[in-house]
Order: sequence, then structure tokens, then C-alpha cells
Amino acid sequence: MTHQNPVYKRVVVKVGTNVITGRDGKLDHAILDSLTSEIASLMADGIEVILVTSGAVGAGRGIVSLSGSLTPVETRQVLSATGQIRLINAYNDRFEKHGMIGAQLLVTKGDFRDRQHYLNMRTCFEALLQQKIVPIVNENDAVAVTELMFTDNDELSGLIASMLQVDGHIILSNVDGLFDMQSEGHTVIEEIDPGSKNFSHYIRPGKSEFGRGGMLTKCTIAHKLSRLGITVHIANGTKPGILRTIVEGGRTGTKFIAQKAKQSRKRWIALSEGLEKGAVIINQGAIDALTSTEHATSLLPVGITAVDGNFSRGDVIRICSEKGEVIGYGMASSSAEKARTNQGQKGHKPVIHYDHLYLVP
Repeated sequence: MTHQNPVYKRVVVKVGTNVITGRDGKLDHAILDSLTSEIASLMADGIEVILVTSGAVGAGRGIVSLSGSLTPVETRQVLSATGQIRLINAYNDRFEKHGMIGAQLLVTKGDFRDRQHYLNMRTCFEALLQQKIVPIVNENDAVAVTELMFTDNDELSGLIASMLQVDGHIILSNVDGLFDMQSEGHTVIEEIDPGSKNFSHYIRPGKSEFGRGGMLTKCTIAHKLSRLGITVHIANGTKPGILRTIVEGGRTGTKFIAQKAKQSRKRWIALSEGLEKGAVIINQGAIDALTSTEHATSLLPVGITAVDGNFSRGDVIRICSEKGEVIGYGMASSSAEKARTNQGQKGHKPVIHYDHLYLVP
């Protein structure tokens, strides 16, 4: 079988719970067969694939009969801890039939907060891909509760897509894409420009039955990644051949068109909402300087009116106005203690250098 030249050489494929589980919440073996076969075929053609998969809780539902009184958190922990074994085996057994090896990586939000930990994780992914091993990633649901939880695996897969500088990020759901709810017949929107805003009036209400994330989360992540230089697709993962169609440039689902790629460190900072270690509050003069289109500006201590948290040099921090509005995120060039000592004063080095600064649009 001849294949067209791929438009992507490295992709993250995020598989939603409702793609690989049936109405009863149990794993759908036919869909798993199809997806793993496609991924194996793409990798045989030299395309690197990172698989981010939900479904551990669903897999747990298929094997555990819960007894006694468990809290919702405990129920999720038990189902995910038992189901993750079945989920990873379901993928790995199928990859082995294609002569491939899968590797399991379980992560929490905390793994992305520390720059050195982030770089160690990236090294692991790169080594696996170099060895032609499929990284199979899921949130570590057994330990990820409250502040350690991602919004859902859409957020996790977006962070990994940014970390590994992929060409394409493919979000597979059980719907055909983003629907234009204002059009007659509610047609699928084929392309979305990075300058677009306000997706809420395009999105059909409701969330997936078993998954945590809805379409608004997917759009928010997709839009942010496209502004950072990564093309994102939202498509129907139950359609046969869907990955091959997307990778070869076929028209299916909704495509978020990428802007010019940002440097690696800026991408890490841009996707750090909820991961920051502290914050600085700045005055209007500093806001005007940072948002000026005439020249690039670093954040100097003279514009800072307050420092929140206990961050260290190299940590990501939030930048806020005195009204509490989020202006952006940046990597601290100094500790919180030093920033407090120097706040409001002239003649000191930047607290955040321009190269390590991301402003919220």
C-alpha cells in the first residue's frame, strides 16, 4: 500500500475515554486494534508518535466490583490503579503483534512545575523515540488529586506536545470536530485561525459521560498550542484510518492553524498556568512597558508593587495587575526574597527577562 508524504514527522495523539470505551465504560477492543495498528503503521513510515491515553478508570470498571463505602476520590483511585494495568497491557499486547514495544509513563501536574524535572522528563521521551519505542502516557490518577490534577488529559497532552516540539497534536474524541452551532445544520468547522476568540457559542453543551474534559477545554488547549506554533486537530477517533488521513494532510475534523513557532522555553512558560510557584503584582507603568508593541521590555523591580509566594530563581511565576488581572507568566531571574527587597527600586537587574516572558493575549 502506497502512502502520501506526511505533513508531520512527530505527533502527539491524545485518545479520549469515550473513544476507547463503550457505553458500559469498558474497553472497546475493536477500536484499540484499529488505533494501535495505525500508530504502528505511522511509526514504520518513520513518523514519531507519542500516545496520551485516557481510559484507566474505564478499564477498572470492567474488572473491579466495589464494595463498602468509598468516597468519589477513593473510587477513582481504586479504579484507575487497577485499570491502568489492564489499559497498558491492552496497548502493549497489540503493539507487540506489530513488532513494537510500548513504554508506560505516568505523570502528575507537579512533574511540569520544576524546570530540571521537566528537562529530565523530556530526555526520557526523546530516548524512547530514538529507540522506536511508543511512549504511552497517562495521568497518575492514583496519586493525582486536587491541585496535582490536570484539567484532563487534553491539558496533559498539550504540555507534552509543547515539551517535545511536535509538528502536530491530534485530539481524538467521539465527535467529528468543533461544530458551528450558529449555522444551519450545525456543520463542522474545518479550520480555525490563531486569532480567533470566544469558542463558547460554537460548542454543544455537555461533557463526555466518563471523561472529565469537555470541548471547551479542548478548544482552549488547541488555541494556545496553535499560537505557540503547533498545528492541532480535533477529530473522531472512532473513524477507521483517521490518523493516517490527518498525518497525510487530509481534510477531516477541525484544524487549528499554527502561528510561527515560539522558542522551547517560552512554550514551557506559556503553558504554565496553574503550575506557577508565586506571583508579582505590577503597576500600570510596568504593564504599559511590557505590552508596548514598539520594543521588547523585561520586567524590572521598579514596576513591582508586591511579591506573593516563595519562589526561587528559575521558577515560573504569574504577573498580575494591581486589580488582580493576569498579565502573563515568566521565569524568575531572582528569588522571591530578592524581588521583595528590590521592589519599587531603580537600578536593579530584571526580575523576568523578556526572553523568559509570555504575555496573555
